[in-house]
Amino acid sequence: MASAPTRPRRSRPEDERPPAPWGSFPLVEVVTLIGIILLVLGFLVVKGDQGAVMIGVGVALAALAGLELSIREHLGGYRSHTLLLSGFVAAIVLAALFYLAPESVPVVVRLVIAGIVFAGMARILTLVFQRKAGVAYKLR
Repeated sequence: MASAPTRPRRSRPEDERPPAPWGSFPLVEVVTLIGIILLVLGFLVVKGDQGAVMIGVGVALAALAGLELSIREHLGGYRSHTLLLSGFVAAIVLAALFYLAPESVPVVVRLVIAGIVFAGMARILTLVFQRKAGVAYKLR
């Protein structure tokens, strides 16, 4: 019994990664590469405070490149990055509370505030993705 030949799946618009606003230039890849180079130099070559700065900048550049791609894919309805983006916002709020809030605010209160921000952002980002993609999440 022969099986029916399978047709190649047609690419639907929602199956394609959203284009970058700067066109075909591989900016995310270049920034990630620069971040990796700075990390390697900071860990293996440069010693002292300058090496620590290179490591910090390398981590920041690589994280920024990944964050940009996550935002673009999420808002384009290509792939849901709800937890990553919510965690980023909650981490920013927690850092702001750590540096800007009075010392009298207990750590538990700061963590609870960051948790509430995380949950709120997760709900908002889920609704945004659902409106764009038609589903709450996509597994590939």
